[in-house]
Amino acid sequence: MTHTLAGTLSEPSGFRLLAGYLSRADQETLVGLVMAGLQAAPAFRPSMPRSGKPMSLMMSNFGPLGWVADKSGYRYQPYHPETGTPWPHMPRCLLDIWSAVSDWSDPPEACLVNLYGPRARLGMHIDADEDARDAPVVSISLGDKARFRLGGPSRSSKTRSFIVSSGDVVVLGGASRRFYHGVDGVLEGSSTLIPDTIGARRINLTLRRVTAPGPSSVR
Repeated sequence: MTHTLAGTLSEPSGFRLLAGYLSRADQETLVGLVMAGLQAAPAFRPSMPRSGKPMSLMMSNFGPLGWVADKSGYRYQPYHPETGTPWPHMPRCLLDIWSAVSDWSDPPEACLVNLYGPRARLGMHIDADEDARDAPVVSISLGDKARFRLGGPSRSSKTRSFIVSSGDVVVLGGASRRFYHGVDGVLEGSSTLIPDTIGARRINLTLRRVTAPGPSSVR
């Protein structure tokens, strides 16, 4: 893949925003891979465990493990919650992006495929369902721009927002791995990358290492 950075924001906390990391051609390739993956693992709507309230976004997964949320809680599992079939293999290009930006020796085991419609958002949260708690989270934006909000280690921490555009990559590493973050909303119509047929104009791909290094790690 071609990487032509338009600008990089790097902070002592380990937070990095790699603006313009993916070329338009590479973005189109990823969208095609996502659409193919959704044929094998259809998008589903996760729900909040306590309230049972559906989340505003749809999702699926790539890789040996996938993240799901329902009345049983938040967890990773090797199969689709509705079809019972294994998740599609993680595309090689995603593994290459992880290798290039994560500074982590073990490969990712899950790629969350989040599909944002016009009114979708993601509340402030910390990714805390992984045993590999020091491994970074790598997030790839495709399609419409979104307002990404970054906080700190507590809910009361001061927050800042950044506009993330199609082709940008965000890395939550170091101390920022345990920072609250979320998506305030999508800037509808700001990109022509994703066809209307997919039902969402923004796709976020989030790469995560789930198991701690060792003999039990999923490969």
